[in-house]
Amino acid sequence: QVQLVESGGGLVQAGGSLRLSCAASGSGFSINAMGWYRQAPGKQRELVATVTRGGSTNYADSVKGRCTISRDNAQKTVYVQMNSLKPEDTALYYCNARIVTMVGFEYTYWGQGTQVTVSS
Repeated sequence: QVQLVESGGGLVQAGGSLRLSCAASGSGFSINAMGWYRQAPGKQRELVATVTRGGSTNYADSVKGRCTISRDNAQKTVYVQMNSLKPEDTALYYCNARIVTMVGFEYTYWGQGTQVTVSS
């Protein structure tokens, strides 16, 4: 059974930084793309950033230049470093992973979410 466990959220003042981590547990699978999404109250879930197994990255325009996504394939972990945080970054942040089973089926898994709150 695959689980994604996020950590690193919290309360930070505007201009501050946070680093979120997400580790995939379980065995018998590999991971293609991993990423972070967020959902603010009353809004739809939106992309923050994604990273492929090979390290290619993609960022939402709203976080470009302020966020850096990275991954450790051996540890099955994805990170996002968020700098110059703004109150509008306040949201529940979800980890996402495209899991590939040993027989080649691909599934999307989500973590439970970690809260990021940025005070002005």
